[in-house]
Amino acid sequence: MKTYQCDVVVVGAGPGGSMAARYCAEGGMDTILIEKKAEIGAPLRCAEGVSKKWLEEVGITPDPVWIRGDMKGAVIKSPQGTTFQLDESKAGAEVGYVLERHLFDKALARDAAEAGAKIMLRTSATAVIREEGKIVGIKARSMGEDIEIRAKVVVAADGYESQVGRWAGIDTTLKLSDIDSCIQYRMCNIDVLPDYCEFVIGSVAPGGYVWIFPKGNGIANVGISVAGQLCTKGADAKYYLDKFIAEDPRLNKGQCLEIMGGFVSTCPGLDCAVDDNIVLVGDAARIIDPITGGGICHACRTGMYAGKVLSECFKTGDYSKKALMPYEKMWRDRMEDKLFRNWMAKEKLATLDDETIDELIKMIASADIKEVNVYNLLKAVKEKFPKVVEGFEDLI
Repeated sequence: MKTYQCDVVVVGAGPGGSMAARYCAEGGMDTILIEKKAEIGAPLRCAEGVSKKWLEEVGITPDPVWIRGDMKGAVIKSPQGTTFQLDESKAGAEVGYVLERHLFDKALARDAAEAGAKIMLRTSATAVIREEGKIVGIKARSMGEDIEIRAKVVVAADGYESQVGRWAGIDTTLKLSDIDSCIQYRMCNIDVLPDYCEFVIGSVAPGGYVWIFPKGNGIANVGISVAGQLCTKGADAKYYLDKFIAEDPRLNKGQCLEIMGGFVSTCPGLDCAVDDNIVLVGDAARIIDPITGGGICHACRTGMYAGKVLSECFKTGDYSKKALMPYEKMWRDRMEDKLFRNWMAKEKLATLDDETIDELIKMIASADIKEVNVYNLLKAVKEKFPKVVEGFEDLI
């Protein structure tokens, strides 16, 4: 069996994996980045919307190559048609881009390669290797051949499925209430606002929301996330999305160019995302915004944090759980309170009926909110609808 030797092997070349590989390589580590698919970033498993403000934080320069749309703002709607439109004057850095995600992912992998990481496509991890109880690498199947990659530390960036974490003994189990089912159509021949992302909440998407992310020339990503346990009569995400499209005259004459689907975790992160000789990043660590299901920025941040911490461990040769705990502190200091707050908000929103949601949106639209973000929206909600934020008032 062919054996590769390196300092760190990163499993998964999504944003989290590529960022981890880049920062490990920049730190002088001999880095191998593996990806099970034949093409990085494809097939698409993402709505392709991101905010802008975090890109500089993680060292990503916006590039027209992977930006499909530069949004002016967003529209939030209730099922009864009440709308709240916000633009850059209020939303600031929360306004974002609609990406060409496959090009974005390739750009991040290119950055990792330029830093010195070796990329191996069509290479799937099949197990972790343990010797004397210690993780010393992974087994994989690469281009039809069984191989071993021996490494001092493993970064699990293998997304929602997070097999590497489970093999390493880390409990990544999710409650049913913390899983949303998603489906998205890339549609053409539709008539939507070209510069505004649209979100519809309420019974049209039980426990989740409908999104419309424009990509220009009458094309948009139109998708939905739903909490399975709230869907009635056996209906699934596709049923609710098809129903929404059929009832919207802007969309019902459109045609699908692409369909993608999958699941997303909506919990506030694992209890611990490290163990001896292993680090979990991004979706694999369940570090994802519970209220939106958005995970690109969280993956990039955690990948960067992992790479920086591992680069320090490289200097000492210590990759024990204790040595890796600075990674836990970094992501928790930066994101944990917000993730928990948004998880609590997600739980509460799922219990509201359409009339209450309509009243919430009317109240938000009339409130004097100088900068619109989840925190300030919840502050406004707390004043008028205190029961909605019961249990997490101290985070607002």
